[in-house]
Amino acid sequence: MQKLRRGITAPKGFLAAGIHAGIKKPPLLDMALITSVVEGPIAGVFTTNRLPAAPVILDRRHLKRKVGRAIIINSGNANACTGLQGLRNAEETAQRVANQLGCLRQAVYVGSTGVIGPTLPMPFIQKGIPLLVRRLRRSGGREAAQAILTTDTKVKEVALEGSIGGQTIRIGGMAKGAGMIHPDMATMLAYLTTDIAIEQKVLQTSLQKAVHHTFNCISVDGDTSTNDTVLCLANGLAGNRMIRSRSSDLNQFQRLLEKACHSLAMQICRDGEGATKFVDIQVHGAKTNAEAKQIAITVATSLLVKTALFGEDPNWGRVIAAVGRAGPSIRADTIHLSFNDIVAVNNGEGCCASLERRIHRIMRRKTFTLTITVGKGKGSATVWTTDLSFDYVKINASYRS
Repeated sequence: MQKLRRGITAPKGFLAAGIHAGIKKPPLLDMALITSVVEGPIAGVFTTNRLPAAPVILDRRHLKRKVGRAIIINSGNANACTGLQGLRNAEETAQRVANQLGCLRQAVYVGSTGVIGPTLPMPFIQKGIPLLVRRLRRSGGREAAQAILTTDTKVKEVALEGSIGGQTIRIGGMAKGAGMIHPDMATMLAYLTTDIAIEQKVLQTSLQKAVHHTFNCISVDGDTSTNDTVLCLANGLAGNRMIRSRSSDLNQFQRLLEKACHSLAMQICRDGEGATKFVDIQVHGAKTNAEAKQIAITVATSLLVKTALFGEDPNWGRVIAAVGRAGPSIRADTIHLSFNDIVAVNNGEGCCASLERRIHRIMRRKTFTLTITVGKGKGSATVWTTDLSFDYVKINASYRS
């Protein structure tokens, strides 16, 4: 497995572009297009929010055909809660791209991110699509990754290479996300491309597994958006033997896909709005993995825990309280809590004040680990989270202005 450059266009046969169309203030890029030179199988995972945005509704419909050729994304406007007009605008966007590329509208997928409520400024979209198509190139991945950002402070890209069945295959990706980040189809847009030859149903299962172990294990603020989307488009140009079922080839691809998703998920979490800490929460000893994840998520989303992380306060009682209200049945005398390698709680009882001073020094670091053991079961889980800072409040208090 090898890391590469180029991001979303690293696999064979993929082109991309990003432009300023006028949705956001100049010179910010606000429209992106990703295309494959040939159609191929596409997989998707979407928000669990019960008020999905128009692009999510459209993409779910298009996914029934199981084939993709292009993905177009705009930032600066979420096209969410925009009613029938919002859906018509998403359909028109897909149709205009399809007309430019000479493919069916159902092979074009749409993504939007930004403020909820306003309708898409279609004159900008209409003028931007031909320009995007003219700018498509192998080196356009960086511009595309920049064009989908909102409150992000960093571009998020990944490109990996591996060998499957004697053939070199690649996975590329890009994502956006900094706020409204929470498990249950984490709040962000993420797009992956691969030149592997694989059946759509196998690709769909692989993507769902990868999302479960990566994007669904990060949380910045506990909010799940209307626009969450992860798409993975394959085109088969690597020339490997077609993957149709469980096999060693599929296992190798799964590892590569999960590594790519993990990289993007970590980039999103580390770029959390106003975040000063990146914390790895590990739970062990639960009855099941699901119970362990439930505990980890409860700790990760606790406002009291997150503010203590920001304040570098070794108030381990907040962590224990979150564990206790998570839901699974546990005994107090089996709980252990450590900050990196410093034990804060042993058999349900807190340690001495001198250890708290050492824990405080650990909490001054940008990255550290909370390890929570809740019993002797075999269930375990890892969730990644951030602190909650003054800057998070400032960013979101004035988001629309």
